[in-house]
Amino acid sequence: MTVTTNTTTNATNAVTDLYPTRGTTEVAVPRQDPVLWGSPDTPGPIPAADLQAYERDGFLAVDQLITEDEVAVYRQELDRLVNDPAIRADERSIVEPKSKEIRSVFEVHRISEVFASLVRDERVAGRARQILGSDVYVHQSRINVKPGFGASGFYWHSDFETWHAEDGLPNMRTVSVSIALTENFDTNGGLMIMPGSHRTFLGCAGATPKDNYKKSLQMQDAGTPSDEALTRMASEYGIRLFTGRAGSATWFDCNCMHGSGDNITPFPRSNVFIVFNSVENTAVEPFAAPVRRPEFIGARDFTPVK
Repeated sequence: MTVTTNTTTNATNAVTDLYPTRGTTEVAVPRQDPVLWGSPDTPGPIPAADLQAYERDGFLAVDQLITEDEVAVYRQELDRLVNDPAIRADERSIVEPKSKEIRSVFEVHRISEVFASLVRDERVAGRARQILGSDVYVHQSRINVKPGFGASGFYWHSDFETWHAEDGLPNMRTVSVSIALTENFDTNGGLMIMPGSHRTFLGCAGATPKDNYKKSLQMQDAGTPSDEALTRMASEYGIRLFTGRAGSATWFDCNCMHGSGDNITPFPRSNVFIVFNSVENTAVEPFAAPVRRPEFIGARDFTPVK
């Protein structure tokens, strides 16, 4: 892959843009930030060897983050939310384009005290602090509902590319966790990541349309890498598919190239997805979008999780 550095200054933000994107051409830039912001020997829930693996690969799989009994509680709450007509009518709910079933419910840690308690859990927030080396706040949270028989997937992308371009996150100091609330088989549209891809930022071609989020939350368009770039990256890094029982979790760096396929099996795949950002990396104005996305997608409340 050809690597080109093209650092510019965003006048609105009055900070240096280390990761140019949404221009006329696709540009690959070496990562300018650490992967682990804390010390490898910082006390916390993640053993030192696992932290080193996270730094190398960009992700960390945990076989059991929450117990079976806890899974049952969160599944019940997920079912309650997606079957609540008031939640369905809320702008924070995203529906499948074809079936019109709920695909995601955003800002779930504000809608539900049950999920708010999960965000504060030391098994969750403690790992985020350990990786990011600071207090953290929730940049985004959601429950994802991927029912069987046709729920659509998400095309390959780097979350940071969107959060940088459309939310104004300056640096790669953000980590996501996907906690499985149903079993993740190798057939029901599971998460795929290219190991090591977090070390190269791929700036995508094409301007950001106004209110792009209304389309992108259903089907990614702006911020999508080219087939040529994805072919090169997959050849270099390979692809890892994540499976696991309910209660397992995958932590992954904000710049990992990842995606998921459609679920055409009878077996649903649901998860709770939480994005933690460092309180030292708070959002400024978007780097490559005409307006900010709504706060339920990209938070502007930087209160630390306690």
